[in-house]
Amino acid sequence: MRGARVWARLLGVERAIVDDVELEDETGSLVVRVHLQRRDRARCGRCRRVCPGYDGGEGRRRWRTLDLGTTRAWIEAAAPRVRCPEHGIIVAAVPWARHGAGHSRAFDDQVAWLAAHCSKTAIVALGRIAWRTVGAIVGRVVSDARAARDPLAGLRRIGLDDISYRRGQRYLTIVVDHDTGRLVWAGDGRAEATVEAFFDALGPERTAALAEISTDAAVWLVNPIRRRAPDAILATDPFHVVHWATEALDELRREIWNRARQSGDRSLTRAAKGVRWLLYRHATEFNPAQRDRFERLIALNAPIAEGFLLKEQLREVFAIGGPAGVALLDEWIGWAKASSSARFRVVGRRVEKHRAGIVASLLHGLSNGRVEAVNTHVRLIARIAYGFHSADALIALAMLRLGGVCPPLPGR
Repeated sequence: MRGARVWARLLGVERAIVDDVELEDETGSLVVRVHLQRRDRARCGRCRRVCPGYDGGEGRRRWRTLDLGTTRAWIEAAAPRVRCPEHGIIVAAVPWARHGAGHSRAFDDQVAWLAAHCSKTAIVALGRIAWRTVGAIVGRVVSDARAARDPLAGLRRIGLDDISYRRGQRYLTIVVDHDTGRLVWAGDGRAEATVEAFFDALGPERTAALAEISTDAAVWLVNPIRRRAPDAILATDPFHVVHWATEALDELRREIWNRARQSGDRSLTRAAKGVRWLLYRHATEFNPAQRDRFERLIALNAPIAEGFLLKEQLREVFAIGGPAGVALLDEWIGWAKASSSARFRVVGRRVEKHRAGIVASLLHGLSNGRVEAVNTHVRLIARIAYGFHSADALIALAMLRLGGVCPPLPGR
């Protein structure tokens, strides 16, 4: 094999002709100067269409590529401009790099793979690049992968939720495919407009193909879903429904504790203090000490006993599921609406209002469990992505890790 072909193989520029190789004394970098083969010349940087030349651009330029051992390596070539009928005057494409990139395709893919598998410190040290550069590279790689394989294709069962990723009420809306568990879309914001943007990206035909959608009962989620996908089964997430009862129970406990403290009832004050997490638990999970404490509390206060039973019975509704769960749900609504606690009467009316979505969840076994699992990973990614100054960079990193678009390592 000739020397030029060896350099071309090592640097991933097999579709170019190597003119010269130089080790620069000033920088200690290896520079490989190349020119394009005839079939790759004068192509639009975006659509790759052969176009008439326009000018020489800004002359020769360099692309950072994978290091050779401990030495940084660069590819140097001319960067003329062409006149594309669709994209106008644009820098001509090169086969070893994505359009607009300052790094080779192999370098981009390696950094993206590392971003999906390694820590921030490891990526920056190994690549000898800034963390913000990692964000730009991840964005390019994800855009390229999404153009090659549409993650919104073939969706039938999806879940929607929101996640806070930064202080100051900064949220992402995420969409997860229930069948694959993959993150398929994410948008900046928590509003009806964000959900509408997802359906705009999905398009009317694919929206009509949606069979089941799970979400919580937030109005900003439910309203656009009903407008854009009226034929899909809309299921209300069981976790959020049980959380309504758990929240009401905790508010009732605090109210009773405050009243007992103000009235001087020391026995009830001590019994109701510090039992928040105990009341959150399932009755079968109590150890002997916890059970004794719980029994002392309910012996002193009937409303808390009733609230705890209502919370447990609502959990049982979802544990049973199916038609039997629906029958138990209707009984629960009647019990909650007749409760001695005003807070549980409110929860009863709220559950009744969202009965259709809860029934859909019971009959179809649909929940936001997979969505919440993705949310947990996105929270971790948000911490890793600290330093990215836009939601787009965070979304790209989340798609890379959770959306199935991570490229293989170069040469693998």
